[in-house]
Amino acid sequence: MNISAVEVPLIDAYEPKSYICQRASSPLALDGRLDKPFWKEAPWTEHFVDIEGDLKPLPSKRTRVKMLWDDDYFYFGAELEEDEIWATLEERDAVIFHDNDFEIFIDPDGDTHQYYEFEINALNTVWDLMLVKPYRDGGPPVNGWDIKGLRTAVHIDGELNNPQADNRSWSVEVAMPWNALKECAPEGRPPMPGEYWRVNFSRVQWQVDTKEGVYRKRINPQTKKPYPEDNWVWSPMGLVNMHYPELWGYVVFADDSGQPSRFQLPQDEGVKWQLRQVYYWQRNYYAEHGRYCTSFQQLAEDEVWPVLPAIACTGKLFQASLPSSDGTASYYIREDGKLWRE
Repeated sequence: MNISAVEVPLIDAYEPKSYICQRASSPLALDGRLDKPFWKEAPWTEHFVDIEGDLKPLPSKRTRVKMLWDDDYFYFGAELEEDEIWATLEERDAVIFHDNDFEIFIDPDGDTHQYYEFEINALNTVWDLMLVKPYRDGGPPVNGWDIKGLRTAVHIDGELNNPQADNRSWSVEVAMPWNALKECAPEGRPPMPGEYWRVNFSRVQWQVDTKEGVYRKRINPQTKKPYPEDNWVWSPMGLVNMHYPELWGYVVFADDSGQPSRFQLPQDEGVKWQLRQVYYWQRNYYAEHGRYCTSFQQLAEDEVWPVLPAIACTGKLFQASLPSSDGTASYYIREDGKLWRE
């Protein structure tokens, strides 16, 4: 792997969003609409914010999501406020974010390796893939991986690709089978009540103009290329990159009685976040010095931690560890960002 510097998220505190995912009480008949009884008991997420969080203004158009689960599927319902509803891509596994889109990211075990990405546009065209590792760690994406048994639907409140229509929003329903998602899950199984998976959502939004009765991406006259897209997300990332799974939200799966009804960040998640910072520092130290650092005090001069990580380095490899919050185990992280417990 080419060991290059990594961007460090600009966040004041480690506070990913969380969501209690209730059990579905009936099967879902997909039509893209979220105003039917199936979704009534599912709460909305918070409105999406800019991917950089408080560093940027709030999005100009509302986006929010609902989630449910049962023995067969993980269900998602997304509502995207929109007065410019357009899409062009019709081939499955095309690069959907070249259109406006809605995206789902899922890391079942929270180790930042082997996670899923899903994208859909207003034509109900999808792109589903698996990432062996984040791009910063060498990837690669597995574009040939498909969510077998995937079910999707889109509803247009307005008219697709018609700037003259009274456009208000588009909404998406997605049903992902556990039989596909369990591939990268702990113990190769669906979640059990009380467990959580790491999940985030993104909305890609391009600036457009209307020319000759159709939408066209707005061109920057200086670069002669479209202006960069906006990225609006559920749990902010602190940088313009969705492929930092350690920053995604926590989705907790409730039982039939709705328990748990709230989420409190486990202490071990704080331990993992400390190790993730060591990973950022080590990657950037290597990029500057051509080697990893064996001294935490040298690596993080201004940091005062009650327990210092153990660090071992060999050539282009490093491993850092910290004890779990109860002292019964240890967490480890290595040079490619993989994090685990022993």
